[in-house]
Amino acid sequence: MTATALAPNSSLDERRWGWLPPMGSVGYYTLLVVVGMLVLGPLGGLAASYMNFSLGFYVNAQVMAGILGSIVTLGYGPSGRHGANYMQTMAASVAGMMAMSCLLQARVWMGLPPVPTWQLVAYMLCIGMLGAGVGMLYTPTLVERMKLTYPSGLAVANILRALTDPALLKRSVARLFGGIAAGISGGVAAAKVGVLGAIELSCSTFGAGLIVGARITIPAVTSGLLFWALTPTFVEMGWLKEGEPFRKIAFLIALGLILGATVIDISLILWQAVARWRGLDPAPSNTVTTGAGTETTGPAFRLPRLLAFVGFWALAVVLCGTQFFAIPLWMMLLALGLVAIFVMGNGISVGLTDSNPISSAFVLSVILFGLAGLTDPMVGLMAATVLLIATSIGCDMQQDRSTGWRLGSNRALQFRFQVGGILVGALLAVGIAELFMAAYPILRLDQTVMSAEQQPAQWASAMTYKFVGVLRGLSEPNPAQTAAIVLGVTVGLLIEVARKLLKSRARYQAFVAAGRVGFATDFCVDALVLPSPYAFSFGGFVNLPTSLWFGAGGVVSSLWNSLGSRRRTEGDLPSDMSTTSLIGGGLIAGDALAALGLGVMGLLALV
Repeated sequence: MTATALAPNSSLDERRWGWLPPMGSVGYYTLLVVVGMLVLGPLGGLAASYMNFSLGFYVNAQVMAGILGSIVTLGYGPSGRHGANYMQTMAASVAGMMAMSCLLQARVWMGLPPVPTWQLVAYMLCIGMLGAGVGMLYTPTLVERMKLTYPSGLAVANILRALTDPALLKRSVARLFGGIAAGISGGVAAAKVGVLGAIELSCSTFGAGLIVGARITIPAVTSGLLFWALTPTFVEMGWLKEGEPFRKIAFLIALGLILGATVIDISLILWQAVARWRGLDPAPSNTVTTGAGTETTGPAFRLPRLLAFVGFWALAVVLCGTQFFAIPLWMMLLALGLVAIFVMGNGISVGLTDSNPISSAFVLSVILFGLAGLTDPMVGLMAATVLLIATSIGCDMQQDRSTGWRLGSNRALQFRFQVGGILVGALLAVGIAELFMAAYPILRLDQTVMSAEQQPAQWASAMTYKFVGVLRGLSEPNPAQTAAIVLGVTVGLLIEVARKLLKSRARYQAFVAAGRVGFATDFCVDALVLPSPYAFSFGGFVNLPTSLWFGAGGVVSSLWNSLGSRRRTEGDLPSDMSTTSLIGGGLIAGDALAALGLGVMGLLALV
């Protein structure tokens, strides 16, 4: 296929500057690949790795790469948004793979024998490819059919639309860039001002709440308050020790909630697929449509080809795991099954709340392996790596595709850019881990055996700490962890079944559509009575102040959009570029840029 055939709207040359390579040419795609793969991706990966080693969490690179990518393609006019989207997709894949460098640190902490670098790279590459394929496999359902919000994906879409279209930029500049400025200021202040740090100010969390609204954020607050109030009960039950945060057990309950709901959703999807194959459910139209209209021209998306891609890389993952790291075949097959569940469940969680609990997926998989008889920490680490990387990359794929769907970017071409990013990211992940640990030998010291006084202040490595802690517990299974997961799964199943039964009733749907009373009733059902398990789980993964910031953003958004809708119009902006979504997206972007800047400056200060 020629380069011209790959071009979105290649017949229209909207270049503002003649020196730019024509859209669709070899030079055009070379520009996108070089900037996304070799500049934006490594920059985001450097910041993500620094944050993982120093704190234990990282900010995804989608928004930051979207902003910088749009600057590169600014000269192409409105059609440049597609190139910027492809670049941010590739950059996010590079950065996401580099963030997995904490797995190499975990091996060092546990004193595991070294393995050939090429084997680690090959294993991570295969898992990343599998995650991308599974993530794309679910996008027609999660992105196009369920139309989940994906707050960061919406933020990137709004930024790219505004920065590449002068008309849109003129109408949205104050709200978008006002949000970015506030996000940068808030992100820096939260890191430097003690009072703001104490209340855990998070502009990106507040911004995500502004985007999704109170139906999603109120359940997050409710669950956070509930888990906080139950802390003494957890201590009495022996599930927590005195002084431990509720998150230490609540995240397992929360993950169980997601799993329970996911079982229902996957079952319904499979049922509908079988019905369609039998001719009982009309097949969808062959016309590919997006949130912005018809998808741009380019390579065709073919489901059989994607299924073959997933099958090939699943086989490659199994072969690498069994041959390189002596992981039992049954364990690799179990890991693949869990990937299918977690990429769906975590994807819905990301779509609703912007939260992807990848470390929780790792921990739960280790617990399940332990219940099945695993006692070798090394085998557990490498088997759980499948869940960590695949869930991270798969949900990134869904987030990125939500941006592409809104913009009308070509699905197949976007997927190819992500695959290229995974290839480079797998190579850099091992290298960046070795670089950090060689420069700062303290990163090699196992903090799980250190006293509180010995813990290094600069390098908390909380994610690695969590991984190593649960792996060392394989020899001493904790019944409380199993009970917490079972409780969460049970509650998640029951709530999701009740929600599906209620909302599928024609009489209830008519009642909700009839007027204010129906709308208010449905709001109370979603926010308080039968909240989505995906939204309700949020409070178990984060500290209570984070839930409160998320909830505050949702309440402000819903009040603004409901009470002010009659007095105010948004002009002729796209429907998903409302005032609250623009400001919320700006806050997320600003916070991401602040984190990137602080991370790079912190690293340079230590060199």
